[in-house]
Order: sequence, then C-alpha cells, then structure tokens
Amino acid sequence: MGLSSTNPAYRRYLRRFIPITFVYVALFALATWVIPDDAPASVLTVGVAILPGLAVLGWIWAMARLLVELQDEYLRMLEVRKFLVATALTLAVCSVWGILELYSPQVPKLPIFFVFPMWCAGLGLGMVVNKLTLGDAGCM
Repeated sequence: MGLSSTNPAYRRYLRRFIPITFVYVALFALATWVIPDDAPASVLTVGVAILPGLAVLGWIWAMARLLVELQDEYLRMLEVRKFLVATALTLAVCSVWGILELYSPQVPKLPIFFVFPMWCAGLGLGMVVNKLTLGDAGCM
C-alpha cells in the first residue's frame, strides 16, 4: 500500500479531484453538444465554452489544497518538485514551439487548449524524476 492511500491529505485530494474530473467531462460533453462547429462567438457559446475551464480551476485548487494540507515536508517537497518539472516542461515546449511558429509559418499551430494537459503529463514526468532520484520513496 503506497503513501498516497494512507496519507489523509492524499485521500482528501482524491475526494476533491475525482468529482471535479466527472464535472469536467460532463461540461466538456455539454459544450461539444451545445456549440456547433465554427459557431460564431456569442454570450451562449462563450459562456458554455468557459464552463469546462472552471473545472480546470477546480483541479488547480485541489492541487493547491494538497500542498497546504500535506503535513510531511518531505512529501510536500516531492509534490513541489513534480510541479516544477511539469512547469519546466510546459514552458520549454511552449516557448520552443512558439518560436518555431514565429519563424516557420508551415509548422502547425499548437492549440492553447493543450497547455494544461501538457502540464499534467509533466506531473507524470516529475513522478519519474522523483523515483529515479529518490528510489521508491519518491514515487507517490
């Protein structure tokens, strides 16, 4: 049994994160159903399109609460390191790709929608970095 299943802060995090995920999926499905492809911007389309973004804010809030609620400084450091790896990866990819787009118009545009999922993938890379640098204790 891993630390994440025995630590109360991780259990509270999952109790927040999982419902927010269901809300995100439902709101994304709603937006896809309500807003036709190539719909002009209107109060309705903008309002409905923003709704899934509110769930993303919920995820960010849940992650911030995890950092606040973790009593163990070592575990908090591991989470912060994951966040730093994710941020470094996201900033590097977006910066390099942005420069490519600027100087090479034939390069496909990177939709801004993918920035947060890229950051979340970076959390996975951060977990690998923790595991490689700290052994089994670094894998949450």
